[in-house]
Amino acid sequence: MVYEISLKTTGRTQFVDITRQVEGIVLQSGVKKGICVVYVPHTTAAVTINENADPTVKKDIKTMLDKLIPWREPFYEHAEGNSAAHIKSSLVGCSETVIIQDGRLLLGTWQGIFFCEFDGPRTRKVYVKVIAG
Repeated sequence: MVYEISLKTTGRTQFVDITRQVEGIVLQSGVKKGICVVYVPHTTAAVTINENADPTVKKDIKTMLDKLIPWREPFYEHAEGNSAAHIKSSLVGCSETVIIQDGRLLLGTWQGIFFCEFDGPRTRKVYVKVIAG
């Protein structure tokens, strides 16, 4: 079964911690051992796993991505004007896989799962697939 998380972002670039929602889906699934795939079906958004204890980590990632891939660049050819969002999405990636052990996500102490908005604000979807195994 595929589960869906719906969210509304409020800024152009935003990192939304979705760890609790994904944990709830794993619990709801009843799977004790297996894997959980988190997938973002958007070309200007992504998903990543990183530290969720210190909010400055998200800020630093956002700052460096904006510095490396500026919103306005004279060499972009994409007519919609959101090439930076497409590039960031490709670099960060559209999916993450997490091991499920004893009915829980096997994340590190400081790890969280983040939806990454690069072209907001928008209404977005995240798909979660829980696979027993």
